[in-house]
This record gives sequence, structure tokens and C-alpha cells, in this order.
Amino acid sequence: MELPKVIMELPKVESMGNNQFLIKGENYTAFQSYDSIIAIHTAEGTYLDEFDWDYSKTTGKFRNMFLGESKKETERKIRDGKYKLTNLN
Repeated sequence: MELPKVIMELPKVESMGNNQFLIKGENYTAFQSYDSIIAIHTAEGTYLDEFDWDYSKTTGKFRNMFLGESKKETERKIRDGKYKLTNLN
């Protein structure tokens, strides 16, 4: 029996530790800290939550791992418009 397409497209969730999660969908990869989506990579670009992207030291540590860069690099990319701030929650 073949699964319905919607089930086949469900995201895969991996724990990064400390209530931090990597979510891999068909067209995106997201980082979630506790109940908040912090960042999403898509083919169109990278989006950060405008309220929670820099919520705490722990969130920052895992955000840096997800983005593969330091907070200073992230701040520069936000200023330069490479990363877009938006409400992800």
C-alpha cells in the first residue's frame, strides 16, 4: 500500500540536545528552540525570527551551529539583507 503524499512529505525531526531541534522538510531546513522556530533555510533564502533569533545564550549556541557561523557574522548578514527577519511563530 502506498502512503498518501501528505504523509510522505512529513518533516524529519532530529534532536540537537537541550530542547533544540533540526527540522528537515521537503523544501526547507529549520532550527527550533523549545517551542519557537528560530531560523529557516529555503531555496529563496534564510529567515530568522525577528523576536527570538537571539533569545538566549543556549539558543544562540545552537543557532550558530545551525547557521555555521558566529553571532557577529549573523548580525552582519542581517544588516546586509542576506538574512531576512520575520515572524516565524
